[in-house]
Order: sequence, then C-alpha cells, then structure tokens
Amino acid sequence: MKKLLPIVALLLLQSCQYFEKKVPNEKELLDKQLKEINWNEVDEYPSVADCEKLKDATLRKQCFFEFLTATIQQKLAIDTLSTMFPKLDTIEVKVTVLPNSDMEFEPQFPKDSVAYDTIKIDSILRVRLVDFPKVNPAIKRGIPVKTQFVLPVIIKSE
Repeated sequence: MKKLLPIVALLLLQSCQYFEKKVPNEKELLDKQLKEINWNEVDEYPSVADCEKLKDATLRKQCFFEFLTATIQQKLAIDTLSTMFPKLDTIEVKVTVLPNSDMEFEPQFPKDSVAYDTIKIDSILRVRLVDFPKVNPAIKRGIPVKTQFVLPVIIKSE
C-alpha cells in the first residue's frame, strides 16, 4: 500500500496538464452558436387551443394549417366573392402570425391577375378575416417569433 501511494500521487501530478483546457472566447462561442441555429425553421409552429393537446409536432402543425384553412374558407363562404368572381376558385393567402399572437392576412395574386379586381378582393378579405380565435405564436429557442406562410384557400360557391 505504501508503494502504491507514491505512484498514485505521481499520476495525479502528471494528469493536471489534462485539466488545463483553453476556454473559448465569448465572441467565438457566440458565433459558433449562431451558425448552428437554423433560422429558417422554428422549434414549435403556431398553434390553436384545439391542436395543443396533440403531442406529435407534425400532427400539431397539420392540425393548425387545417384549422386555419377551414376557418378562412368558412369566413369567405358567407360573402359574395364566388358570385362576383365566378372564375376565381382558389386564393392564396399569405398569413403572418406575429409574436404577440396577432394575425395579418394578405391575398397573393398571380402576376397576370388583371382579370380580377385585386383591390376589391383584397378589401373583401380584410373585412372578412377578422375575429380569429387566439393563436399561439411560433417558438424559436423559447422565444415567440413572427412566422409567415401561404395557404391556398378554396372558395366554395354555394
């Protein structure tokens, strides 16, 4: 046992060099972290209360988009949009969910959309697309962030 003690002490003294590691500069560490973040993806997509109970992120995302599309279609179905523009069957709506849970809607028209009165359609959409249920914003690294996406909305003639 007495012979083992000096050997262990010698090993401990020799191994101290392995504990000295270069601590990275705070700017280098920040740059490395910023490069690792995928800025085009969010950790959690926006959601509504009905979709919150789903555990799978893909199902929750799908639920949110289906809910939003159905709600927009329902709000537009009560208008004369389909009778005023019978050739218009689908409108692409750019949806923006802000970090404070507010939502903005902007119709997207093709470049050759001279056949439609885009100003009139835009005004109808802005009037109809109000009073949405509360939407929880997207989350990126624990912080609510702004998200944008385009939804194709089918206009049903009734």
